[in-house]
Amino acid sequence: MTRSTKRVRGIAALIATVGLTLSACGTTEDSGGGDGDSASGDGAACDLTLAFFGPQTGPAAGLGEPIINGAQLAIDEYNAEAECEVAYEQIDSQGSPDQAPSLATEAVGNDAIIGVVGPAFSGESAAAGPIFSEGGLPTISPSATNPALSENGWDTFHRALGNDATQGPAAAAYIRDTVAATSVFVIDDASEYGAGLAGIVEEELGDTVVDSDTIQTGQTDFSATATKVGSSDADTVFFGGYYAEAGLLVRQLRDSGFEGTFVVADGVKDPGYMDSARDAAEATVITCPCIPADDPAVAEFASAYEAEFGGAPGTYAAEAYDAAQIFLDGIAEGISTREDMLAFVNDYDEAGITKQLTFDETGEPADVHVYAYTVEGGEIVPDQEITS
Repeated sequence: MTRSTKRVRGIAALIATVGLTLSACGTTEDSGGGDGDSASGDGAACDLTLAFFGPQTGPAAGLGEPIINGAQLAIDEYNAEAECEVAYEQIDSQGSPDQAPSLATEAVGNDAIIGVVGPAFSGESAAAGPIFSEGGLPTISPSATNPALSENGWDTFHRALGNDATQGPAAAAYIRDTVAATSVFVIDDASEYGAGLAGIVEEELGDTVVDSDTIQTGQTDFSATATKVGSSDADTVFFGGYYAEAGLLVRQLRDSGFEGTFVVADGVKDPGYMDSARDAAEATVITCPCIPADDPAVAEFASAYEAEFGGAPGTYAAEAYDAAQIFLDGIAEGISTREDMLAFVNDYDEAGITKQLTFDETGEPADVHVYAYTVEGGEIVPDQEITS
């Protein structure tokens, strides 16, 4: 239904070669008005901002950085050829549900912001979602996976990845079929994300789960949990939570004598996990609805990302690029209001770099993939796509 940004640019270049002048940036007499003035005809909209909403600082900042950079790359590529540049505001929530409402209110109050890449985490998404919905500000999260987020009736909510209703069963299938676990201990961190995911895995595995426990975000002493794991004789531990706690948890599990398989999910897929876990990270299994950086589909993106940021793209960088690209395609079409952008996103159906990008009526993506990764030699490496 829509033209991709590349096609829009190609058409603009063709028009320029035959001597026609585009009335861009609302500077000519026949330009239209609006929240951000748009050019006449097929000209791109101007004076608009995309925002990142998620952690730049705090204990989970490592998961925010690739998302910030992925969206930045899309915006930089757009601006390199645009007559009017799109601004980029980075809203640092620290991943905190407590900070999210006031920050969302500020974002909604900034009329220049026409779309949000984020929120990054499920807890802050739940806290900010009603505010974005009331303000009519479209959001596309590249990383928030709690299934309930799309069940609140927020017409502004979208996500560019599979939720935990797909990741949880995939993780359970990997534990059952590839790890061949016979006794599993399930741990969660009591967060919106971690508890929800762990609950799905526990339900999927049924009688294979021998026991469970809950820790808290920010906790550092897991000796009581380690004792419970040891007493359970579990051969596999699944943890639903983030990398800051996972690193310390696995070290203490290993120190207490646990020799089984440690399985985690996308909240742990960050180099900070290896920094914290050290040698105990080896052989960890990580599931994620995020495309591997070495997948041929994202090769061009990965090369551009490395050239701009000096390293390979991290978790959800490619999904953030896709999320930003949807908004940029709308801006390239001349969309200058939140209402029109929301309609554009709802009807979007184009090939992204990670998947076909289109959403159902609740904002869930139609195309979903879940992958397994393992830690080998201190590096997170792709293992396989999980099919179940």
